Amino acid sequence: MSGTNSPEAVKKLLENMQSDLRALSLECKKKFPPVKEAAESGIIKVKTIAARNTEILAALKENSSEVVQPFLMGCGTKEPKITQLCLAAIQRLMSHEVVSETAAGNIINMLWQLMENSLEELKLLQTVLVLLTTNTVVHDEALSKAIVLCFRLHFTKDNITNNTAAATVRQVVTVVFERMVAEDERHRDILEQPVLQANSNRRSVSTLKPCAKDAYMLFQDLCQLVNADAPYWLVGMTEMTRTFGLELLESVLNDFPQVFLQHQEFSFLLKERVCPLVIKLFSPNIKFRQGSSTSSSPAPVEKPYFPICMRLLRVVSVLIKQFYSLLVTECEIFLSLLVKFLDADKPQWLRAVAVESIHRLCVQPQLLRSFCQSYDMKQHSTKVFRDIVNALGSFIQSLFLVPPTGSPATTNQAGNNNSGGPVSAPANSGMVGIGGGVTLLPAFEYRGTWIPILTITVQGSAKATYLEMLDKVEPPTIPEGYAMSVAFHCLLDLVRGITSMIEGELGEVETECQTTTEGASSPTQSSEQQDLQSTSDQMDKEIVSRAVWEEMVNACWCGLLAALSLLLDASTDEAATENILKAELTMAALCGRLGLVTSRDAFITAICKGSLPPHYALTVLNTTTAATLSNKSYSIQGQSVMMISPSSESHQQVVAVGQPLAVQPQGTVMLTSKNIQCMRTLLNLAHCHGAVLGTSWQLVLATLQHLVWILGLKPSSGGALKPGRAVEGPSTVLTTAVMTDLPVISNILSRLFESSQYLDDVSLHHLINALCSLSLEAMDMAYGNNKEPSLFAVAKLLETGLVNMHRIEILWRPLTGHLLEVCQHPNSRMREWGAEALTSLIKAGLTFNHDPPLSQNQRLQLLLLNPLKEMSNINHPDIRLKQLECVLQILQSQGDSLGPGWPLVLGVMGAIRNDQGESLIRTAFQCLQLVVTDFLPTMPCTCLQIVVDVAGSFGLHNQELNISLTSIGLLWNISDYFFQRGETIEKELNKEEAAQQKQAEEKGVVLNRPFHPAPPFDCLWLCLYAKLGELCVDPRPAVRKSAGQTLFSTIGAHGTLLQHSTWHTVIWKVLFHLLDRVRESSTTADKEKIESGGGNILIHHSRDTAEKQWAETWVLTLAGVARIFNTRRYLLQPLGDFSRAWDVLLDHIQSAALSKNNEVSLAALKSFQEILQIVSPVRDSDKPETLPVVNVPVPVLIGSISGPGLSRPFVRTDSIGERLGRYSSSETPIVTDELEDLNLWWAAWNTWYRIGSESTKPPITFDKLTFIPSQPFLTALIQIFPALYQHIKTGFNMDDLQKLGVILHSAVSVPISSDASPFILPSYTEAVLTSLQEAVLTALDVLQKAICVGPENMQIMYPAIFDQLLAFVEFSCKPPQYGQLETKHIANAKYNQAEWVALNYVPFAERSLEVVVDLYQKTACHKAVVNEKVLQNIIKTLRVPLSLKYSCPSESTWKLAVSSLLKVLSIGLPVARQHASSGKFDSMWPELANTFEDFLFTKSIPPDNLSIQEFQRNESIDVEVVQLISTEILPYANFIPKEFVGQIMTMLNKGSIHSQSSSFTEAEIDIRLREEFSKMCFETLLQFSFSSKVTTPQEGYISRMALSVLLKRSQDVLHRYIEDERLSGKCPLPRQQVTEIIFVLKAVSTLIDSLKKTQPENVDGNTWAQVIALYPTLVECITCSSSEVCSALKEALVPFKDFMQPPASKVQNGES
Repeated sequence: MSGTNSPEAVKKLLENMQSDLRALSLECKKKFPPVKEAAESGIIKVKTIAARNTEILAALKENSSEVVQPFLMGCGTKEPKITQLCLAAIQRLMSHEVVSETAAGNIINMLWQLMENSLEELKLLQTVLVLLTTNTVVHDEALSKAIVLCFRLHFTKDNITNNTAAATVRQVVTVVFERMVAEDERHRDILEQPVLQANSNRRSVSTLKPCAKDAYMLFQDLCQLVNADAPYWLVGMTEMTRTFGLELLESVLNDFPQVFLQHQEFSFLLKERVCPLVIKLFSPNIKFRQGSSTSSSPAPVEKPYFPICMRLLRVVSVLIKQFYSLLVTECEIFLSLLVKFLDADKPQWLRAVAVESIHRLCVQPQLLRSFCQSYDMKQHSTKVFRDIVNALGSFIQSLFLVPPTGSPATTNQAGNNNSGGPVSAPANSGMVGIGGGVTLLPAFEYRGTWIPILTITVQGSAKATYLEMLDKVEPPTIPEGYAMSVAFHCLLDLVRGITSMIEGELGEVETECQTTTEGASSPTQSSEQQDLQSTSDQMDKEIVSRAVWEEMVNACWCGLLAALSLLLDASTDEAATENILKAELTMAALCGRLGLVTSRDAFITAICKGSLPPHYALTVLNTTTAATLSNKSYSIQGQSVMMISPSSESHQQVVAVGQPLAVQPQGTVMLTSKNIQCMRTLLNLAHCHGAVLGTSWQLVLATLQHLVWILGLKPSSGGALKPGRAVEGPSTVLTTAVMTDLPVISNILSRLFESSQYLDDVSLHHLINALCSLSLEAMDMAYGNNKEPSLFAVAKLLETGLVNMHRIEILWRPLTGHLLEVCQHPNSRMREWGAEALTSLIKAGLTFNHDPPLSQNQRLQLLLLNPLKEMSNINHPDIRLKQLECVLQILQSQGDSLGPGWPLVLGVMGAIRNDQGESLIRTAFQCLQLVVTDFLPTMPCTCLQIVVDVAGSFGLHNQELNISLTSIGLLWNISDYFFQRGETIEKELNKEEAAQQKQAEEKGVVLNRPFHPAPPFDCLWLCLYAKLGELCVDPRPAVRKSAGQTLFSTIGAHGTLLQHSTWHTVIWKVLFHLLDRVRESSTTADKEKIESGGGNILIHHSRDTAEKQWAETWVLTLAGVARIFNTRRYLLQPLGDFSRAWDVLLDHIQSAALSKNNEVSLAALKSFQEILQIVSPVRDSDKPETLPVVNVPVPVLIGSISGPGLSRPFVRTDSIGERLGRYSSSETPIVTDELEDLNLWWAAWNTWYRIGSESTKPPITFDKLTFIPSQPFLTALIQIFPALYQHIKTGFNMDDLQKLGVILHSAVSVPISSDASPFILPSYTEAVLTSLQEAVLTALDVLQKAICVGPENMQIMYPAIFDQLLAFVEFSCKPPQYGQLETKHIANAKYNQAEWVALNYVPFAERSLEVVVDLYQKTACHKAVVNEKVLQNIIKTLRVPLSLKYSCPSESTWKLAVSSLLKVLSIGLPVARQHASSGKFDSMWPELANTFEDFLFTKSIPPDNLSIQEFQRNESIDVEVVQLISTEILPYANFIPKEFVGQIMTMLNKGSIHSQSSSFTEAEIDIRLREEFSKMCFETLLQFSFSSKVTTPQEGYISRMALSVLLKRSQDVLHRYIEDERLSGKCPLPRQQVTEIIFVLKAVSTLIDSLKKTQPENVDGNTWAQVIALYPTLVECITCSSSEVCSALKEALVPFKDFMQPPASKVQNGES
């Protein structure tokens, strides 16, 4: 009180006091002298105190009795003016606290007197108040007196005094208790002594401190007074009302609860006095039944009395609120009473007040919690909490069912018309306005009962109307709807309170749990123990709390639900509906959080039912969950009277009409705005409380699905639903209100599923499961009809998946598993959406920024891609197309980071089958192309094999040729990639292989992959080769061709990368396997003609059967394999089974060569040629200029080098230097065994022989289809021999030569088909060899040259070669026969008639002849040639054309034969003479003689058109022959058999003398023409006749005989001529005869000349005699007329002059 202590204030006080005393003394001066004196002495007293004391106030207080005395005396005067002045002065003193206890007592006594005299009553009250409030000096009796004084004043007749006194009493009572509180505060600092023993006499107050004692006495007396008993302490009370007493009790209990809670004595009062009192006073209300007592007798005990009843309820409210913990049992009674007061048979006002009281409880959730703990959870106790809630429910229902008996509400009582706004906005506060306007009120309406909703309170506070009507004595009329509104608010507040309390506590528990678990990692052991302790305490605490929460919810939910459902159905006001829904939603969420499934589902069901049209058939809502909810009469199903099922006739605005979602929709259904409101609540529930919905998701989503369907929302991309109507729902009608709402609803729907990302895993699973089962229902509905299906579930699964990408693993399997089922649905729209959802999810999953990223979480990536693979099991093309489009998009966006996902992605492409339509295959192929062009470097090398497989499988698809061909191109690109990146791929594959090997060993299984023992990189190549190999036998020729070219190019270009050992696999598993298959297909191919190549592609006639097309493939394949054998021989040969491979290859070549197809057979030979051209591994083009490592001259190696490589160089070159460079220089290159090489060549020779003999063997029968090998084939075949021979010549023996001869002979004999002849044959006039003939001669030439340089033992082959050649020479006159085949000679074959045309063999035979001559010139002296009678054979052969002469097919033949004969003889005769003795040539001479004979005197007639020049030329040839005889034969007659010489002589003779016959034959004409020839014969004859070299008499005899014959013949001719001349007279003789005579004459002259030249001893005398005997005959001829004859005669006669000499004596010439 600094204000009253300051010196100024004290000074002021002193002045005021003095002035008051002066004033008093003035007033009392006349009438009351004692008072005046007292006042004056008081002034002196005050001055003295002020002068003497420093502490003036304290001094004043000590002397206060004296100071106050004058004023008290003044009051005693009862003079109003004086009294007022005194009271004011006394008040001033009090306010400065300078009144002592005694003074105060005196003051109170004085006041009592005034009261009794009814003076200054208001001033009195004021003074008492000041006295009691400013200080605490008044105690005990004084205090009680003061209080009684106030009570007495309360009951005066004056209204103002009454009211003031009542207020004062209230204040004084408060002051008394405040003092006690203050006293407790003061003593609290002193350490409280524990109360050792309970105060046994509870009525004793000895233990209480002074202020407490006063309070105790006061409270005790108030109870006495209310109970109408005499007070103990407030002595002097005359009168008291119960209402005032109850008000006072209530205010004390309300304002000072701690007093009662802290002090046992007070608690005792509560229990022993207050509660019984209340219960007693309640009795009339309990017993009363409305309408039972109609008499209005004023018996207060019997009839409920509003003021008391209302005040009692207020007291009860306070008791329950403040002292519940003390008065558990009593409260149970009070609460039960409250519940009873709500009964329908109680007066309206009582029910209203009771509802208000209950409302007060409902806003105190902690209190409700205590009820629950104390009663509901105890075994044998009333379930108070449940009863309260149920009572409210019944109360609300009763209001609807029983019309209220109170006066019906008129409009002006209905309260103001503001509806409680939406939950968020504060409702309008204030009491019910009395004069509201007449507007449409918010109300509940149910089955004709209309109850308005009044705004009664701000939500959350129980502001009562009737409990506050303390001034009313009569019960008020309750407006209609008031009780309903309060009860409604009770429900809302109850829900709000409970839920917020429980959720708050739950939240605390959760955060505590988190903090303790976080703190549990503290360092020391002890603190850990503490933590464990605290954790366990918390656990216990939580278990207890949870039990309470569950009990509270279990106790109240049934009643709440029944009431709320009813209200929801009845509500016509949007705000009210909103509140009801909010309450249901909050409860559902709370039940969910507590895991109370039944109750949660029940609330959710209620909201769902509200969302759908009445009686909507939705199975989810009518399941048994709802029926078993409670044993109370509130059943959600609405079977009992208490729960009223939704009324269909509620007056709600219809906002939408749509079709129900059912298999057979009947008619349409209507949605009201309330349905939409419920729907929004449902969305809100799912959105905010999804985590606790659990299995109720099913309910929620099913309902939403139906609503969405009715409203016509359809899914759009990403799964969001957009307004859109399918064509089949024309019955949907939407008001504009809903139209504007729809986007909002669809937005909320989307947000609902977006918020699923905040759900925990379990809740998310519930959501997914619910969606899946919804979707299954939709699928069932969509079976068997093509109606528009409900896609809600699928769309939402998609949305949920998309927003939960961050933890996609936990929901991926159920989600995609279900969508895959949807993809298989027969309804296309459903299926399409399933695929859309699935592919969107996969794409999103791959693009999502996972943590850790996908590249480090392979398992997740595979998980994401797996459904894509699973889609391959679905056969619907639309799904597969989606799948492939998805793959394409994944590749475009994610291709670089697929990593381990590649096998799956590639698998999807590879899973496309042939029968799945072109577009699918095309899309899949697009993907593959993208992979090959862009992604090979980014994928793991282990996937490359899959790429190869997939590319290969596209090659095999037969839908679209272009794709197959392009895929082969891709395989080439892939192989190129392998080549470029070889090292990296190899490293990676080896690493992978090692890892797998290790795993396999750990598991104890064998590592299994194709081509196993080969290293992994090689396996990759082998797979590629194998794929191409498969394509090489594709049914389509174009594919085969392309694949074949690619296969061989790849092996050719990149084969060097393979390990050496892998070549084994390449040869056997790839190449030979391929050859086998091609051979098989070719030999079995169809020979039917193919009209066109699909579409309108024309096919060339060379490809117009399958067989011909296969032929091409065979050709390609064989050529390719041969080329590999050729170029890679150095790699293949060291492989170990090269010879076997060689045999197989040769076998293939042979079967191809012998195939009945010209193209194949020819190509086979080309391949044969190719593999034979290998002289050694070094090919000229490859010879390195310098060798990098090995500096030795490179030996020409047969075979190849082997040895471990240092490394495998990835180089395309293949030069020997590079190969040598692979081996460390310390090792010498190893040359393979030559023997092995020989074996290879011999194998080749055998093959060649088999091909040759088989192909040229003439067929047994001939018809149109007989296959005859073509010329190019035969040519090629024969051309192979020289190359082959080079390798086998060392072992080539006679047998082989024989075989060769047969083949050559047969080959040359093969005719040509007439269609081919114009191209192969020269025109007949040109003498040219065909290439086949050239080849045959070349072959023989090679042989002959080889024999020439070969060892001695080879030369025995010469005769065979001669035989062969001579056989060919014979062809000139006698073309060979080919089996039974009829051939026409080309000259007279019109091409179109003859099937087969024989060749013109003349040039060939002639060339062969030239070869023979050449060869003979070289080899005449060889032993074999001599022994084998080669010369004889030559002559014998030549005899044919020579004897034919002009009859030869070609004139050149006999001319060549003559010249050849001459050449051969010029060489051969000396040899023959040499060997004369041996007899080796004996048989030759007769042959030769015959040959001469046949030629010189041929039977063939020269052609008519022969010119003179020609004739003379031919004659000169004859002359040459005779010359040869004269130079080469006759001079050596003694070495020549006699018979032969004789034959020659006869022949010369025949030639020298013309015909002896007298008739002129043509032959003679011919001979007669050959004058030169005759002359030559004759000369030779003569020369020979007189040659001195005649050794044997026989020879001489022959020649003499010849001469005599000649001379005799001359004689004959001459005689005949003379005869004829004479006979002919003037007629000239024929020209021939004239010629003949001339010839004879010339012969005679020649003879004589010869004789003269000869040695005389050589001429026989006989001869001379004959010569001379001619003379007379000659002379006779002189008469002839012909001048030619004459001149000849002259020449003949002249030599005779030498005979004209005298005869000499006879001389003996001697025998010679």
